[in-house]
Amino acid sequence: MKVFITGASSGIGEALAIEYAKRHNNKNTIIGLIARRSEHLQNLKLKLEKSHQVKCEIYPLDVRDDAALALAASDFMLLHGTPDVVIACAGVSRGTLTDHKEDIAAFQAVMDINVMGLVHTFQPFIAAMKQAGQGRLVGIASVAGIRGLPGAGAYSASKAAAITYLESLRVEMAASNITVTTIAPGYIRSAMTAVNDYKMPFLMDADIAATKFINTIERKRRFVVIPWQMGWLARFMRFIPPILWDFAMKKAPHKKRLDWDWL
Repeated sequence: MKVFITGASSGIGEALAIEYAKRHNNKNTIIGLIARRSEHLQNLKLKLEKSHQVKCEIYPLDVRDDAALALAASDFMLLHGTPDVVIACAGVSRGTLTDHKEDIAAFQAVMDINVMGLVHTFQPFIAAMKQAGQGRLVGIASVAGIRGLPGAGAYSASKAAAITYLESLRVEMAASNITVTTIAPGYIRSAMTAVNDYKMPFLMDADIAATKFINTIERKRRFVVIPWQMGWLARFMRFIPPILWDFAMKKAPHKKRLDWDWL
């Protein structure tokens, strides 16, 4: 098993790496770990290699840098061949308001990381997967991409774009026997949700989410909302008329507009 995961230094990405190492606990398992924070990647590499005998390659980089991702992908394939699974998990969330000029940089960063990060992650592997006649590309979207949420214009827009992009990619890759899976989680316990001071229904721990995500990937599902309760809520959200949605969201809590070092 060869897996390449972005956003692997924390949250869902880290949990996915740990879960893959547990499931494929042998020296033939290779996991590529990609994130900006080198020290976190190094610690995770040591942990996985010591506890589960897997081999890890780490690539400290920003998914906005397509050249850096291309080099990482090339190095990984040169060392280990074409990966079985590539998971674009890197993502950021930050409260944004259009009437605040200072939020323009945040809008740009969220869109670049959450949307273009997918493209930069997948592109270097597609030719090799086509040649191999198989492969799995996985994009992590969000229930927030189903309908626009107040105070989260950048995040909702980025995840809506991610869902649509992944759908297009899925159709494009079908003839090459490359599976594209879109996973749209609800609230997952992580540093990204820890700043929220409002109720988060169906909040799920990252390790439990990772188990469900990998089950979904192995079944080659096309589009899945996790947890299932949020899936039913998402179905309901799709069909709420705009006038009712506007009324319901008028007093909804907003995500905090916090400064992040990725800007």
